[in-house]
Amino acid sequence: MTDRRTFLHSAAAASVATLASLGLPASAAPSLRDKHPLIIDALGGIDNINLPVTRRENAASDFGIDARSLADAKASGLNAFNMTIGYVFGDGDPYEKSLADVHAWNIFIQKQSAHLLLVRGAADIKRAQAEKRIGVILGFQNAAMMGKDARRVEVFAKGGIRVIQLTYNGPNQLGDGSMAPSNKGLTEFGRDVVDQLNRNRILVDLSHSGEQICLDAATASRAPIIISHTGCRAVADLPRNKTDRELRLVADKGGFVGIYFMPFLAAGRQPMAADLIAHIEHAIHVCGEDHVGIGTDGTVPQIDDMATYMKGLEDEVRQRRAAGISAPGERPDIVPFLPDLMGRDKFYKLADLLAKRGHSSSRIEKILGTNFLRVADSVWS
Repeated sequence: MTDRRTFLHSAAAASVATLASLGLPASAAPSLRDKHPLIIDALGGIDNINLPVTRRENAASDFGIDARSLADAKASGLNAFNMTIGYVFGDGDPYEKSLADVHAWNIFIQKQSAHLLLVRGAADIKRAQAEKRIGVILGFQNAAMMGKDARRVEVFAKGGIRVIQLTYNGPNQLGDGSMAPSNKGLTEFGRDVVDQLNRNRILVDLSHSGEQICLDAATASRAPIIISHTGCRAVADLPRNKTDRELRLVADKGGFVGIYFMPFLAAGRQPMAADLIAHIEHAIHVCGEDHVGIGTDGTVPQIDDMATYMKGLEDEVRQRRAAGISAPGERPDIVPFLPDLMGRDKFYKLADLLAKRGHSSSRIEKILGTNFLRVADSVWS
């Protein structure tokens, strides 16, 4: 059996071979690059993954966003990304932690204003594209910081938060996440939070949610909702992926589904670019081409030292399992990205792979960014 580390060390060569097998010359200029299509990562980052974790999480060290991060992100064509900040899980007061992060990120984005732009509306994404900056959409992946007061939504809206996910993998006061066996739906307090999100023009994100809360919230929301980063349960039967029923309801409400570049694209093995394509195509079949995009749940810079990275991954998986927040598919021998679709060329490689499958340029541009922009604009305006 091939050693996983050996396999990953040869990811670059495998990528070239994969492209060649699809009839795509590795040295060819991506067909969409010269058109400068709008590229929005509905959940992702741009931090330099080669830096120590403590630096990537520390505001005093610029959250791991260094000169390489910015150069790689710009070279990738990325125009905006939804950056997870605030409380997700663990110790500490969720409200205080989230307030502090909002403050720190506002200061950081202002300090890096030559490169970054805080996104408060869809026009800011277009402005970032025109000015060759990168739009930062601030978002939460857990609404636990609402405590018992749904009016806190307004506080975060004023601070620049534009996306709030209702639950992480476990339960909270709004309902159950994808790993909660009771699959509890949207609570009365959860309905109050959804109402406040609508009132304050914040996108309701149903990633990581259990099926029932997803269906309940999609029905309760007066505005289109999103699932920023997920996969399709019909393609890979894992709890982090969404059922066709969930996907269809989100689309019917005018919403958006972002497909991630994560281990949950395949069951029991390392997923590759072909698996991502399969999930995107299934989502298009269920939702229609106007409601599907990407939410990588990853960063842009490529990993330099895979052996060191794999050791860190082992520690991370162990810690997540100990904390009870791990999901099936998270393993120390399966990396949380696609080995043949990583680095500063990943968005254009994806575009080429979709084109090779027969998808039109207009559809590919929708997937890369314009679908998310349209839905976000309908909520933020």
